[in-house]
Amino acid sequence: MTVEELTSTQSDAVLVRRAGLVCLWGGLLGAASGIALAVVPPAVEPDVYGYPLGPTAFTLIQSFFFVQHLALVLGLLALWRSGALGKTRLGPWGTVTAVAGMTLLALTELAAIPAANAPYPSPHTDILDTIYGVASMVIGIGLVLTGIAVLRAGLWQGWQRFLPLLLGVYVFVPMTPAIFGPFVLARLAISGWMLLFALLGWELARRRSHASGLA
Repeated sequence: MTVEELTSTQSDAVLVRRAGLVCLWGGLLGAASGIALAVVPPAVEPDVYGYPLGPTAFTLIQSFFFVQHLALVLGLLALWRSGALGKTRLGPWGTVTAVAGMTLLALTELAAIPAANAPYPSPHTDILDTIYGVASMVIGIGLVLTGIAVLRAGLWQGWQRFLPLLLGVYVFVPMTPAIFGPFVLARLAISGWMLLFALLGWELARRRSHASGLA
């Protein structure tokens, strides 16, 4: 390996590690926010779209979700950059699909802010729910493809090699059915998904720093 190649590899390892840490914290904070929403005393009635939050708090949490989703995007890109997807086209296609879905989800969080006081359900909130659903399905499909690529590549061993695939499958079962259930169950299911992203971030940071010999 030339000096230039070694420098590039070390630089990639640092980027993957940092992005993994961002994903780790994004997942942890996402899980914490989901649990908080499940237990916070309601400020509005259940037939208001921003439930259980009032307009100001809803604006703040939606803005947070936008940034938090972008942290997960960094984790997905770090997974690609780490080389864990192997050399096939399946991995990149899956990751691009998942990133596109997560970006759409992030933008939808901002688009939902004006609907804070809207009656629920209503034509406006129906559109938002549809976009949320489409974004989630796109993420799920992309992560399943990415997960299959990771398994085929065989570069990750142990339970960690199933993590990307589990992130995708989780979207379809149990998260989607839970979202159609009681509010608290939906929040807890989403929090579980966020914890899986936190595990992905932890694995990326730990694995890349260990493999490259970086502290």
